[in-house]
Amino acid sequence: MTGRGRSYRYVGPIELKGAVRPGAGGRCIGSAGDFRSWIVEQSAAELAEPFTFVVDMDGVLRLAPRRSEHVACAGGDLVLSAGEVSFIREADQWTVSEVSNQSTGYCPDVTSWAEVARALDAVELRRPSRFTHEVVFRRCPDCQEHNIVREDDFVCVFCGSDLPAVWNVDPTE
Repeated sequence: MTGRGRSYRYVGPIELKGAVRPGAGGRCIGSAGDFRSWIVEQSAAELAEPFTFVVDMDGVLRLAPRRSEHVACAGGDLVLSAGEVSFIREADQWTVSEVSNQSTGYCPDVTSWAEVARALDAVELRRPSRFTHEVVFRRCPDCQEHNIVREDDFVCVFCGSDLPAVWNVDPTE
C-alpha cells in the first residue's frame, strides 16, 4: 500500500503478463499538458472508442488503445485502478464522457473510483462523479473462478455458490 487506496495486482492469464516487455506501459498522463499532447495524436477512429487506462502506484493516469491489455498498459505492475475511459470535446475542452472499472485482468473494486477521480483531476479533465459503468468483481470461495456480478445476483455463474458481499478477487489479500 502507498497511503492511497488498495492496490491491485494482475490476476488474469499469466501468459498475458509474461508477454509484457520491460519498459512497456501506457502513456503517462500526469498533467493537463501531457493530456493535450497525447489527445492531439489520437485519430478520429481512436477517439470514437474507449481507451484502456490504469492508475499506476504513483497515482498517475496511463492510457493505451482500447485493444491493449491492462497489464501491458501498467507495464506488468500493481495498479490503484484500471478500466476503460472515453473522451469528448465539449465547449472547447476535453471531458470524460464515460469511465468504467472494466478490467478482467485486475478486477478492481468500484471503490477504486477515488483514485481515478484524483488522477483525472490532476489532468484537469471534467469528469463524472463516479464510474459511469460499475463492474462488480468477485472470486468464488468454492471454485475460485472470477465472476462479474450482474443485477446484484451474488451467485457464482460457474458452480452456483454464493459470492461474498465484499471484494475478494485477489487471494493474497
